[in-house]
Amino acid sequence: MVAWSIIGLFVIAGSAAVYSMETILMPITLAVVVGIVLGRAADSLAKFGLPPIMGGLLLALFFVLGLASVVSALLGPMTDLAQKAPALAEGVVERVLPFIERFEWLRLAVARGTGNGALADTVMKNAGPVLGVVAAGLTPALVQTLIFLAALGLFLLGRLHLRRTIILAFNSRERRLSTIRIMNAIETALAQYFSIASLIYLALGVVTMLIALVGGLAMPPLWGLFAFVSSFIPYLGVTMMTLALLVGGLMTHEAILLALAPAAVFFVVHLVMENLVIPSILGNRLEVNPFLVFVAIIFWTWMWGAVGAMLALPLSLIAMTIFEEVREQQPERQLPA
Repeated sequence: MVAWSIIGLFVIAGSAAVYSMETILMPITLAVVVGIVLGRAADSLAKFGLPPIMGGLLLALFFVLGLASVVSALLGPMTDLAQKAPALAEGVVERVLPFIERFEWLRLAVARGTGNGALADTVMKNAGPVLGVVAAGLTPALVQTLIFLAALGLFLLGRLHLRRTIILAFNSRERRLSTIRIMNAIETALAQYFSIASLIYLALGVVTMLIALVGGLAMPPLWGLFAFVSSFIPYLGVTMMTLALLVGGLMTHEAILLALAPAAVFFVVHLVMENLVIPSILGNRLEVNPFLVFVAIIFWTWMWGAVGAMLALPLSLIAMTIFEEVREQQPERQLPA
């Protein structure tokens, strides 16, 4: 009981420390995860004569340039969307109200409010405070971005030295070999997950772009990009993307079936990829209990917000890999002589 009490107090204290140091720990953790993946890719480039350090920095440069290109491409459409948000919200409400009128209980629920335009008025009144909160969060986000970029570059520069230092910190040969196995297993798990998931989610983004194009939604490439990024957040990503497509369909089409079609098709395609395509490719190598993944997403979202939700599955893979490597192996049963 004393031992479990100490462990419980340590977990509570550690969680409080992680929560309070979000500004520093979140970008550093993200940099380490990205650095492990890029470092593994740099080791593959070493076969062509490129030193691992130079390969890692080159891949990091491409990663940062790609990220900057995505942000630059999204800046214009997102600014335009923010300016049109009140009008768009009012248009969605006007399109949804005729559908609500068909159901007695929904009509009564709306009637209990301050009127049919209550929702649109509420959105328009709160648009200013919401934009103010977003603007207030830009400065911490900028600081965290700088910390992430600095941590990523320094991690890739000293990755091999840090790996050697950790291994040599153990005295016995068995513990050093166990540490090497754990590090290799973590790098392999993260590299396999991100490489395969990126290709599959890239295909999903292309399919979503085609869905938006056929469905008549504005800016189809933007929908494809959102689908690609949101897919890295298990459960929450597909939910947010489906709701966004639903709102986009309601803003575009008068007919309910046409409005629901893009969201329904995307949900089915995502469901097939998550439950058939990815398991058939990865097999059982990276299988994590769905309930544990859900708990991890809730925990890390509460801790670090959207970035924490994206890191939930990689951190779960790291924890699962360490657990699988350090747990005691059961001795093989021998047949009696």
